[in-house]
Amino acid sequence: MAEAPTLATERLILRAHRVDDHDASAALWADPEVVRDIGGTTRSSQEAWFRILRDAGHWLLLGYGYWAITDRATGEFLGEGGFADFRRGITELEGVPEMGWALMRAAWGRGLASETVAAMLAWADANLDASETRCIISPENVASVRVAEKCGFVRFADIDEPEGRSLLFRRERTR
Repeated sequence: MAEAPTLATERLILRAHRVDDHDASAALWADPEVVRDIGGTTRSSQEAWFRILRDAGHWLLLGYGYWAITDRATGEFLGEGGFADFRRGITELEGVPEMGWALMRAAWGRGLASETVAAMLAWADANLDASETRCIISPENVASVRVAEKCGFVRFADIDEPEGRSLLFRRERTR
């Protein structure tokens, strides 16, 4: 697969990243509140650009990757989410698509993360040749833990990373 397929939900469109997503993506990753529980460090504009390129590469090489999450009615960029193989060196994540998501603060508290994750998992269940997906979440990120659990993820391990403790979740494919 060369490019991310487009997914539609009631309120969202998940689509391949475009060059013109760069400014919005850079704003997402430069927001200290957004990254507080995702590594804790803001990212530069260049790092946001590299993320967009990495996401396109995932789709090209692995057949899965991250989507740009946009408002279905307005087209406004709301965040990013998808699956990756980050090769983090974490044994529990090796060989399994790792799911992640991040939304702009303006999108918080409206159920959009759950809607996004549910759409991505439905796509994964139908398209990925993987028996499960996993995600890693900071214990302080209570909202993302709730989203993961609501969407069928089960906590199976805790690990210590340089940034602190992280919780590992898994979800079996539901075909």
